[in-house]
Amino acid sequence: MTFSVPVLVRGYELDTQGHLNHAVYHQYGEHARWELLRAAGIPQDKFIASGIGAVVLESTIKYKRELRGGDEVTVTCAFDWRDGEKVFRFHHRIIKLDGTVAAEITVTAGAMDLTTRKLVADPAGHFRSLAENPEVLGL
Repeated sequence: MTFSVPVLVRGYELDTQGHLNHAVYHQYGEHARWELLRAAGIPQDKFIASGIGAVVLESTIKYKRELRGGDEVTVTCAFDWRDGEKVFRFHHRIIKLDGTVAAEITVTAGAMDLTTRKLVADPAGHFRSLAENPEVLGL
């Protein structure tokens, strides 16, 4: 089962052409990521208290259909863990109510030790140790 959150496109998020501003797509993805972590039992304060912070290393969007004010969408989020790598990926789809995919977002991220300012060697292990429901994270 894919994790998802509903989002309503708000008027103040639109650009001068009347469709969703490009930067807001990233915000929708980030919202879905934090909600997924919360569903896994890792609220933001718990994550930060662990001394590890998530860092985005790269984010790409494929725009497929425009979104306009009042559109209701679902934003999906799934982890893609890479065995033996310090990085992992999030995959998002922004889907309109009629099933049309408006955008696909891929984020390459890492878990950074906030003291040493370096990526941890086993990010999946760190997330697993914090999670009350690690299956939500694909672990």
